[in-house]
Amino acid sequence: MKVAVIGAGAVGGTIAALLDRAGHDVEVTARGEHLEAIAERGIRLTGAWGEHTAHVTASESLRARPEIAFVTTKAHDADAAVRAAGDLLDGIPVVIVQNGLGGVSGATNANPRAHVVGALALFAASYLSPGDIAVTATGSLYLGQDSAGASDVAGRMLGEVLPVVVTRDFAGALWTKLVVNQINALPAITGMSAQTVIADRALRRIMTDGMRETVRVALATGVWFAPLQGLTHRILVAFVRAPFAIAQLLPLLFARRMSTVPNPGSTLQSIRRGQRTEVDYLNGAVVEAARAAGRAAPVNASLVALVHEVEASGRFLTPAEVHARAGRSRRL
Repeated sequence: MKVAVIGAGAVGGTIAALLDRAGHDVEVTARGEHLEAIAERGIRLTGAWGEHTAHVTASESLRARPEIAFVTTKAHDADAAVRAAGDLLDGIPVVIVQNGLGGVSGATNANPRAHVVGALALFAASYLSPGDIAVTATGSLYLGQDSAGASDVAGRMLGEVLPVVVTRDFAGALWTKLVVNQINALPAITGMSAQTVIADRALRRIMTDGMRETVRVALATGVWFAPLQGLTHRILVAFVRAPFAIAQLLPLLFARRMSTVPNPGSTLQSIRRGQRTEVDYLNGAVVEAARAAGRAAPVNASLVALVHEVEASGRFLTPAEVHARAGRSRRL
């Protein structure tokens, strides 16, 4: 099958390499040195799903009409990427693999003629260097269910290469993933791996409070959390009511599920590459949802500000600095 992967970074590169290994005809888009490396020697995938070098067609923009497309750019680039592809995406399944809220609606507005469906990647992958991607932890890909059959096509194809779950409540799954994505901000602020951040008690408290704030905002706006990565609506309601000694077990559980390979998280990976991060679509989405509901989300707002500070300055903060500044915003 002819497949396009628009944005072959860590997640997109993994999907492209796995589909190439399964025998599909894959075209990817990328930029700069990463594009040059892919064009010269392919995408080299290593890690938890084995080793494979995918020799794929690569360019800055999509050249040929695929039978299915996966949009795996950063959230802030997705709408523009869909528009740039123009009529090549008309009438075909377009899977938006993104964190944060609004990806599906934004892509649908960018091309109303495409059969857009949302997806969440729950595996962990890292961009090591141009052309080199490593899967640091296996996991499923969650697909939203649609009436046009895009999820059926995508589910069958992806099911050949990784675990796939189709959910009717994709909006609820997005919010559950936002809770999980609280792992990303503090590594980006400190330059440390997610495992190291979670092992630090003061940073773990800030992360836990950010997670609980996210759950409170969601509940205030009528969200029902969909089951994802062992989390359920009932568990998350209990999480916000529990004392810290119990609540901190959630990020500790996430760390235990990670491999021993240091997990930087997607936001820190963007900073290391000198790219704009997705923090406005992760922690920032919580802040915006809270504001729309007439509430405040001070922990998430503080984390957004600190990530932007690191983006601008290039200097990571020490745990003590983070605690002194983000700790003041905690909701105890």
